[in-house]
Amino acid sequence: MAFPDDVLSDEEEVVLHLRPHWKAAVAPVLVLLLTLTGFVTAWVLLPDTEGGRIGLGLVAAIMLWHGVRYGAYPLLSWRCTHYVLTDERILMQHGILARERRDLPLNRVNDHALTQSLLDRVLRSGTLTIDSIGDQSARLTGVPQAPQVQTLLYELIEQAPADEEEEAAEEVR
Repeated sequence: MAFPDDVLSDEEEVVLHLRPHWKAAVAPVLVLLLTLTGFVTAWVLLPDTEGGRIGLGLVAAIMLWHGVRYGAYPLLSWRCTHYVLTDERILMQHGILARERRDLPLNRVNDHALTQSLLDRVLRSGTLTIDSIGDQSARLTGVPQAPQVQTLLYELIEQAPADEEEEAAEEVR
């Protein structure tokens, strides 16, 4: 699902559009494969009797539940999560049916930190924590190419126009 361009202002340009790293999709895909394997195994091994059909139905229901809950839902959630850096703000959007979108203006960001585990360092991903004025923070988890994204974020923050109030205060000084 693409990020809608209608949420951007007229002169705002998308600098970087990301979704969480592909490593977040590995476990759900494995769960889907295991549930399919469990169903096929039960289909092959259970006898073609009334008890076997009841057992197959029970195994199918359990595999369907686990496949949807731990496979399809996290995969869809990963697919519907967007991190967008524009020249004016950071937009975060997630949700499958009900959607939540959060904006963080670049000129209000006062700190950003990158956290990487050993696996994150190998896969060049990480978690960006962005703090802004007014005790607001954003956490972008599983960001691909995280060190480069952090550098780009720093450059965007430096280029972001200051608030009108800050400009007026600087003119008075």
